[in-house]
Amino acid sequence: MSRPPHVDTDADAEANADAGSDAGAPPTATAPPDPSSIDTSRRPFVLIWEVTQACDLACDHCRADATPARHPDELTTAEGKRLLDQAREFGPGQLVVLSGGDPLARSDLVDLVEYGTDMGLRMTLTPSGTSSLTSETVAALLDAGVKRMALSLDGATAASHDAFRGEDGSFDQTVAAARAAREAGLPLQINTTVCAQTVDELPALCDLVADLGAVLWSVFFLVPVGRGRVLDPISPERAERVMEWLTEVSEDAPFGVKTTEAPHYRRVAIQRRRDASDAPPTDGIGRRLGITAGDGFAFVSHTGDLFPSGFLPATAGNVRDGGLVERYRESDLFRSLRDRDALGGKCGACEFRHVCGGSRSRAYAHTGDPLASDPLCGYVPADYDGPIPGTRSAGD
Repeated sequence: MSRPPHVDTDADAEANADAGSDAGAPPTATAPPDPSSIDTSRRPFVLIWEVTQACDLACDHCRADATPARHPDELTTAEGKRLLDQAREFGPGQLVVLSGGDPLARSDLVDLVEYGTDMGLRMTLTPSGTSSLTSETVAALLDAGVKRMALSLDGATAASHDAFRGEDGSFDQTVAAARAAREAGLPLQINTTVCAQTVDELPALCDLVADLGAVLWSVFFLVPVGRGRVLDPISPERAERVMEWLTEVSEDAPFGVKTTEAPHYRRVAIQRRRDASDAPPTDGIGRRLGITAGDGFAFVSHTGDLFPSGFLPATAGNVRDGGLVERYRESDLFRSLRDRDALGGKCGACEFRHVCGGSRSRAYAHTGDPLASDPLCGYVPADYDGPIPGTRSAGD
């Protein structure tokens, strides 16, 4: 790649939650804290609530297998507010992302954002690029207190993006919403899926992200779940080259860069900086653990089930009647995912496991074991002579 995305950890770039743990303190509008002070065994950096699986799009990669109709057993408005009450128990300033499907399929969305904001939560949103995402909607969400909006662009042109999303006009609607967010002063994040179908568009997408004035580019490396099972991932070798390119982009881009479900981006950046003659005295991304499924990250489904990630469908129970904080902190599933020394295969032998840890979601999707090696990572520890996981790939 010739044209390239400052390297942020997921924590630096996205988890702008207050670092305090005094759940009895009054809700306040808090400035982004130093993420290194957050203990991920006690609270997540990022809590995702999938408010609905309804969406008018039919995207090729959709984790949720979204359909136009809302599920009859979705959390109600009252149950959703109780969930936000539970999220507040993690500590003030907890970052909450309202996702879907398309969150705008819920008529109570603005009310939920306002309620969470009044509780002292940092509320963000990942709507779909549809006709419902108007400038008036953006203004209403901003007035309700939303702190950031994330939109997805998987192609740099209308033809490529709309083909991937399964909806003509999605690109133009998404770009219009991005510009509306910029004009309203709402920080914008762009999410992009990396697979064989999209990888060659990354340089042009990088230019588009800059043009739209985004504060963060979140580059998601495909996990084969939902409709994404039919897509081709890139190979570990291609993934390594993409991550090297991302570190180059991050050095000069006017926006932050992070990866999703590809924590070995941190390992690539650390190695690159160690090799660089102008490397800083400290490796900025290695100063604490990054977040991975169940370790700094938690996901609540539209029906209240708690998962380590939306891409890792192993549940720690349902939070409808409470227990969100206890399950995150104490469930066997979440505790095991936070033990990097319990990882198997070459991930367990890797000297970078405490700053990386591999994608637990991808390991689960390929093997059924969330502690297995991540098949997308091509790095082999020096003294490791065990099995090397493979991944079906294309697009080299």
